[in-house]
Amino acid sequence: VQLQASGGGLVQAGGSLRLSCAASGSIFSIDDMGWYRQAPGKERELVAVITSGGRTNYADSVKGRFTISRDNAKSTVYMQMNKLKPEDTAVYYCNAVRSPMNYWGQGTQVTVSS
Repeated sequence: VQLQASGGGLVQAGGSLRLSCAASGSIFSIDDMGWYRQAPGKERELVAVITSGGRTNYADSVKGRFTISRDNAKSTVYMQMNKLKPEDTAVYYCNAVRSPMNYWGQGTQVTVSS
């Protein structure tokens, strides 16, 4: 499975961005897809995840601001990020799980200026 992420960039606080991640290759039976992020000097953390059935889970820090969605026909996961804060600045990584394997995209930078 290969994951291609896009949509990062520079935005002012309060603004919005939409991340996309398209899966290709052996995409059958992909289970969870999601987004993680890693800020400088910090560990990678879960931002949001969506199951193949559409159940979602969010980090407390992004609840009410970020929305994850998935198009199974296109094997693509999206994350709409609204009301962005400077503390959302990080490299965002797309993740896909096809048990027992865990796949990662290349990361896309999101920078939120104050």
